[in-house]
Amino acid sequence: MTTIGAISLPQNPPESLRTIARAADRAGLEELWLWEDCFLAGGVSAAAAALAWTDRLKVGIGIMPVPFRNVALTAMEIATLARISGGRALPGIGHGVPEWMGQVGSRAASPLTLLREYATALRALLRGEEVTAKGRYVNLDAVKLDWPPAEAPPLYVGSTGPKTLALGGEVGDGTILTGGTSPEGVAAAKTHIAAQAPHELVVFVPAAFGPGATERLREQQQRYGIDVPGVSGTPAEMAAGLREFVEAGATKLILQPTPDDPDPAGFVRQVAEEISPLFA
Repeated sequence: MTTIGAISLPQNPPESLRTIARAADRAGLEELWLWEDCFLAGGVSAAAAALAWTDRLKVGIGIMPVPFRNVALTAMEIATLARISGGRALPGIGHGVPEWMGQVGSRAASPLTLLREYATALRALLRGEEVTAKGRYVNLDAVKLDWPPAEAPPLYVGSTGPKTLALGGEVGDGTILTGGTSPEGVAAAKTHIAAQAPHELVVFVPAAFGPGATERLREQQQRYGIDVPGVSGTPAEMAAGLREFVEAGATKLILQPTPDDPDPAGFVRQVAEEISPLFA
């Protein structure tokens, strides 16, 4: 079964998240994903608020840049989200945008080494293990969470290039592909993901509803230099486009609105009420 979700963009004012999250929860949306783009809203604080305002909605963070935070702090944050929400938090980690990491003085010389060390330590901490690590980037001395989650949440890894895709398959439970990924790109990514167990493939898909949606979506993609058209039109037309991603191997389709969407809360409701039933 394909999971259908939506994104609340960080371009929305933080104070709008309550309305969006509650609209998603009431409409029966399966998952609401948040971004931690620099220098907008904080992903962990936003996820905590969204989880507190809702009852059944799962909330993903796609992604937390690993150069930003000490791994022990990230483990504490994820464990807290998992426990207070009854396991509804879906954490995602990744390299982060190199230019942004450079702006804050945290750009890693070897992002792959950092991600491997970080994900390995993070998963062990979330399992409740005591971790000692002496790596190039991750150094821990007998660190153990006092309040690990009852069950370690799945860890998602944001990936683009072949090396990160392969690593994400090794150290993560799922891979996140950006909104610039085509169905052909999804199929190609699968060939690089070195997973030894069932592995989720999450794809952010640009989408727009309502009058002028196709043109609005086209303008956004052109603005960001993205060739993938996204999905728009009637719910049936949008579902037809989304099925191409499923056929390519996606297991979760998370619809991404345009930053100028006139009704972000209405967007998540439409995803839940008009698109999700077509994939039930």
